[in-house]
Amino acid sequence: MDQKLKDIVIEHSDDIVKMWLEEVNKKKSSDYTAAISDELFDSTNREFVNVIFTSIEKSGLANDINDFSERLINLGWPLSYLTDGMQVFRRVTSEYILRQSDKIDSDYFAEVLRKVDGWVDPVINQLVNEYSGSWEHIVSLQRVALQELSAPLIPVMDNITIMPLIGTIDTERAKLIMENLLDGVIKHNAEVVLIDITGVPVVDTMVAHHIIQAAEAVRLIGSRCILVGIRPEIAQTIVNLGIDLSKFPTKSSLRKGFQSALELTNRTIEDVQSKDEDIEKLIDSLNRE
Repeated sequence: MDQKLKDIVIEHSDDIVKMWLEEVNKKKSSDYTAAISDELFDSTNREFVNVIFTSIEKSGLANDINDFSERLINLGWPLSYLTDGMQVFRRVTSEYILRQSDKIDSDYFAEVLRKVDGWVDPVINQLVNEYSGSWEHIVSLQRVALQELSAPLIPVMDNITIMPLIGTIDTERAKLIMENLLDGVIKHNAEVVLIDITGVPVVDTMVAHHIIQAAEAVRLIGSRCILVGIRPEIAQTIVNLGIDLSKFPTKSSLRKGFQSALELTNRTIEDVQSKDEDIEKLIDSLNRE
């Protein structure tokens, strides 16, 4: 019975695919697929139905299910595309098989539904598992990338590094800032670290506490911190909250902080243009003599 029904499906695959595509296309104007180009939608649907038939023909799960699931994730299509498509295939295939038979008794009807479920359910499970696994992997990679970008330590000069902070600082991110800061100071042999909070929208007691902790940890390993990017409203907030930032220097801008960092490392900024002009004047004077 199972092989007979399977032969019917394979033999009339073109008709079933046509019915399936018609049903799926009916939904295109009313859900998330409305914004997808007709060409991409059609090619993806055909790839999807090929995956389904390959699984049925091989009496097992096709190896390309994983590739198809990853393709959908890269396209940004939701999991519901897979589950909806499989439900449509279940209904269309069952209806087509029943139309091909003269039998109308309930036992045959139940048998057809059971066999079709036996083909469809494993494919749904595998697609969902592969999609979920691929999605979790991608999300994990993105989380690691975001963590690396959320607290970078950038060496800008020998013994001077900058950590630009952007966005809200919570406890988890504060821990990451501390780790990156200490590792970076040692790795780059930094004597001075500029913590730039220009992009931090709110500096409350908790944020200030985390920054003070980070600065103190840097001091304990022999380096110094300069807090830069303190806007007037941030300064007012710090004063109103009674936060003590006297243990390490603060500057209103990164430029001023960098100048202080140069002074702490016994360096200064000199105007090269002025020196060139002085040399030209000296040469002119010698030539006149």
